Amino acid sequence: MKIGILGSGSMGSGIAQVASQSGHEVVLFDTNAEQLDKAKGKLAKIMARLIEKGRVTSQDSEAIQNRITYITSMNDFAGSGLIIEAIIENIDIKKKVFADLENIVGGNCILASNTSSLSIASIAAACTKSDRVIGIHFFNPAPLMPLVEIIPAIQTSDATTTAARDLIDSWKKITVLTKDTPGFIVNRVARPFYGEALKIYEEGVADFATIDWAMTELGGFRMGPFTLMDYIGNDINYTVTETVFKAFYYDPRYRPSFTQKRHSEAGWFGRKSGRGYYDYSQGATKAAPNTDTEVGTQIMNRILVLLINEAIDAVFLNIASPKDVDLAMTKGVNYPKGLLQWGNEIGLSNVLAQLDTLHAEYGDDKYRASVLLRRMVKSGESFNF
Repeated sequence: MKIGILGSGSMGSGIAQVASQSGHEVVLFDTNAEQLDKAKGKLAKIMARLIEKGRVTSQDSEAIQNRITYITSMNDFAGSGLIIEAIIENIDIKKKVFADLENIVGGNCILASNTSSLSIASIAAACTKSDRVIGIHFFNPAPLMPLVEIIPAIQTSDATTTAARDLIDSWKKITVLTKDTPGFIVNRVARPFYGEALKIYEEGVADFATIDWAMTELGGFRMGPFTLMDYIGNDINYTVTETVFKAFYYDPRYRPSFTQKRHSEAGWFGRKSGRGYYDYSQGATKAAPNTDTEVGTQIMNRILVLLINEAIDAVFLNIASPKDVDLAMTKGVNYPKGLLQWGNEIGLSNVLAQLDTLHAEYGDDKYRASVLLRRMVKSGESFNF
C-alpha cells in the first residue's frame, strides 16, 4: 500500500520513517522544499546511527530511504491507500486540506489526522465521504514511541476503523481505541500531572526541583512535570492545556496555570529556548531539591490521586476501556504503571478519601471525584483487566 504523509516536520517525517521501515512506498509532502531537504538529511543521519548500532544493515537503510519520495504537489498523493496529516494544529487549515485531498485520492483511501486534541468529527465534516476519515495519533518521536491512539469520529465507518487499526498494528505499534473527545486518552488523563504540579508551586508548597524530585524519586516517573514541560515546550504544553480547557466548556479540572502562561509569553519555552522552569544555558546550575520524604510524599500523592481520578472518569465516560487507558499511559507517556492498576494497589477508598479532603479544603470542583470512583468504593469493586 502506498502511504501519504502530509507535513515533513519531526512528527510527519517520523511517521514516514515508520511506514517505510514497514515496507511501504511513502510519499512525504510539504509546501516547503527546504523543509523536505531537512527531513531527508535527518533520516539519512538516523539510518547511519542505526547502522552503527547494528539495528539495520546498509542495504536495509538504503531501501528504507529509497521507499520515501519527497513531494511538493499534493497531486502526487494519487493512488495512496492511506494519508496521514501531520501539520499545524489549526482546525480550519486541516479542514481545507482534507477537502482538497478528496479531489485527488480514490474513494477507498483512508484520510487520517495526527491531531493531538482537535475534533475528528469536525475535520471529517469537511469531506463528502466523511466515513473514511479517522484520527491516528502518534507520539513523538514516532519511530521510538510504541503507542498510537486510533480515534474514530461519529461519522467514521467500522470498516475504516478496523482497517486503520489493523494497518498500524502491522507496523508493530501498540494501538488503543479512544472516543473522539478533547485530548483523547493521553492528553486528557495527563493534565493533572502538569496542572496540579503548577498549582502546588503557586501555593508555595515546593519549588520546581522539589516537585520534580518527588515525582521521579518517590513516584517512579521518568521525568518530573517541570522537566517534562521544558522538554515538550511550554508554548506547546500550554496551548494543549488551553485547548482542552476550552473544549471541555471550562471544566475546572483542566484549568490552565498563569505560571505556565507567563513562561510561554516570556519565551521561556524550555530546552529549545535555553530557559524554561530551569536555566539550560552553559554553566547554569540547577537548584537542589528539598528531599524531605514527608513533603515529597504529600506532593506525589496529591498529583497521583488526581491522575487516577482522571483515568477512572475516562472509563466512566466510555472514552476507552480500562485496559486501553492503562496501556495509553504506560506506552504513550511512560508512566511507571497503569493508573487504574495503581488505584487498585493503593486502594480506591484511599483515592476517594484524599480527593474528598482536597475538595472540602479548596471548595474547587477540580477535586471532585468521579461518579464511577464513588460507585466502585461503595460496592467494594476494583478494576479487572
